[in-house]
Amino acid sequence: MKQTHWLVIIFICGILLTSGCTKNEANNSLKNNVVNQTKLSKVEKVEVYHFHGHSQCSSCIAIGKYAEETINTYFTDELKSGKIVFAHVNIQLPENEELAKKYGVTGSSLWMGVYDENGFHKEENINVWYKINNKKGYMDYLKEVLTKRLNGDYT
Repeated sequence: MKQTHWLVIIFICGILLTSGCTKNEANNSLKNNVVNQTKLSKVEKVEVYHFHGHSQCSSCIAIGKYAEETINTYFTDELKSGKIVFAHVNIQLPENEELAKKYGVTGSSLWMGVYDENGFHKEENINVWYKINNKKGYMDYLKEVLTKRLNGDYT
């Protein structure tokens, strides 16, 4: 088994070494890719949904509670204008089935959907789970992410 792993590593290294791509070319390619990804677009609306089931553990509750508090604290104008939409969504209720399908939700989670000039983009934010023991850290992190999404930045 160990021998197989080494063969795979050697094979991959061989491909990389013979690809003819210098370190500078690789770095320039990476920079160009990052520039393309950071091209800002006009955002119409950002949806933030705390998806959950009938029963929630304390961590699941914290994910939604902190997200709601972040939005109510830092994005009141955007919330009032409809530029940000926030809701706690029970995926086990029939009336929420379509929304859960739209986002591809399978369990308790925090999702963001951005509507911009290029259409609809959804993303699950799993990083918030690592921040539930630090409310301020959670809120600072989510504030930064939402500010980027509102500005059309998807990095």
